[in-house]
Amino acid sequence: MPTNNSDLQVQAQKLLDQIAFMPFEQCQPLTREFQSIPARPGIYAVRHRSDGLLYIGKTKSLRGRFSGGHKAFLWAWLDKYHDEDVRIAVQFIPHWENPALLLELEAIILRATEPPYNVQIPSER
Repeated sequence: MPTNNSDLQVQAQKLLDQIAFMPFEQCQPLTREFQSIPARPGIYAVRHRSDGLLYIGKTKSLRGRFSGGHKAFLWAWLDKYHDEDVRIAVQFIPHWENPALLLELEAIILRATEPPYNVQIPSER
């Protein structure tokens, strides 16, 4: 578990590398129920095959987050992306009991990547 800002930066970079550089074919395809995505906590990225990261977020239940809909899917549709070109990269987070830590990790990743579908990027403290 990260204990200082340097540790947070390292952990955030590892998470970002895992969701940004996972081969596209290994990312979860879009479905109606998202049954292949476990209902576990994690950080996720909505990715486009060639345009890269579209949206990054965190959630207590990955499957629940997507099965109820997600604005990134609407925006991808409005941008006329084909559904086979949009997938979800997920990284499970075992330490969900520390929401402040996850919020900070997400903020570091968002500041580093500025995905187009994330409307507000948290400012650095």
